[in-house]
Amino acid sequence: MIELKKHYSITKKKANLFMKSGNLNAYLEALKEMHRYKKLMVAVTNN
Repeated sequence: MIELKKHYSITKKKANLFMKSGNLNAYLEALKEMHRYKKLMVAVTNN
């Protein structure tokens, strides 16, 4: 769970940087990755 939180926060920081720099494709990919980690965290907490 700690690993997932770490990956999620790193990806969130990257997404913010991409958004600020105007790199939309990279920003959307980072959002998809954040969503994937969020789903994994929910699955881990439910089990």
